[in-house]
Amino acid sequence: MPLSDLAARNAKPADRPYKKGDSGGLFLLVKPNGSKLWTLKYRFGGREKSLAFGPYPLVSIAEAREKRDAAKKLLLANTDPAAEKRLAKAAAVAAARNTFGLVADEQLEILERKGLADATMKKHRWLLKDLAGSLSDRPIDEITSADVLELLRRLERSSKRETAKKLRADISGVFRLGMITLRCEKDPTEPLRGALLAPKHVGHSALTREIDLGAFLDALDKFSGWPTLKAALKFQILTCARPGEVRGAKRSEFDLAAAVWRVPAERMKMRRPHQVPLSRQAVQLITDIWPYSEGAELVFPSIRSKRQALSENAFNAAIRRMGYSGGEVTAHGFRATASTILNSRGFNPDVIEAALAHQDENSIRRAYNRATYWEHRVSLMQDWADLLDNLQRHHR
Repeated sequence: MPLSDLAARNAKPADRPYKKGDSGGLFLLVKPNGSKLWTLKYRFGGREKSLAFGPYPLVSIAEAREKRDAAKKLLLANTDPAAEKRLAKAAAVAAARNTFGLVADEQLEILERKGLADATMKKHRWLLKDLAGSLSDRPIDEITSADVLELLRRLERSSKRETAKKLRADISGVFRLGMITLRCEKDPTEPLRGALLAPKHVGHSALTREIDLGAFLDALDKFSGWPTLKAALKFQILTCARPGEVRGAKRSEFDLAAAVWRVPAERMKMRRPHQVPLSRQAVQLITDIWPYSEGAELVFPSIRSKRQALSENAFNAAIRRMGYSGGEVTAHGFRATASTILNSRGFNPDVIEAALAHQDENSIRRAYNRATYWEHRVSLMQDWADLLDNLQRHHR
């Protein structure tokens, strides 16, 4: 007689496990601790075997009978239901190991081994771990183009088109790694090429008129901020370097006798070493600020610690305290300032590009330009520094 729910509920534990039969080989195993487990007894390959379906009452009588019938169908197909259950469990474990999040972690490790800058790695982690976080726990081979598009559309709706573009590229990188390691068969971001709105490129705000640059230099000279911050901002303008390159400048990179600053590849945006000729003004600035970093590695340390670099926003924060808005000027904009003014004054555009470390992708041309333009760059940096002095004097 089939087991009733009342009989199953009222089955009391005994000193030893015992069975309360249902039908078709299904029974409820009642253990001394009071737990009750649905179990199927069956024969396969001439051997008696058993298969557990889960605890009662979490698994009801009706559900246990459905599982029994499904197992019986496998037996009719000459398939061992216990072996099938083990395969399904193994597949689930494998799927858990092949989640998007785990493959993304591997991708980030690869990018880190390539020597990407800390700031760049921080952006990649933000894109893959934060913005794509909803994909992390999902098996990578189950994620569809529609899933990725929904993520990107959210960013577009927030007017973050450039971020959406970068996120699509980073997600694509994870899927390409998944493909070559045989954990997924395709990259669902491929059909999305052209599906996103083009980013609106907005350049860094910059002072492009000489009179405005003179006024800024005068304001910077009168600025009462922390000396290393003030010096770092002036040094960036003198050398046409990127803010991050200046903030991370190390004493070991400077040869003041030769008037040169050698920036190693790992600190350059293009991952190529860059030599910066130092004008007399730049050498004097470094000489004056040198004592502030005595005993430390950084030339322009933070106010908090000699071992800590100025923060990523330090330059722009100082510019705001000087009374300039983000729409007027940013630290990154001073490279555009130099390019605009120097080009307008008729300096060699190729020398200007070399000074800005906008290097030719062709390695032979790049080596040629570096050798050819060095003396021209030395002259250019001195002319630029002298021009800055004149602009500041005329403003006064």
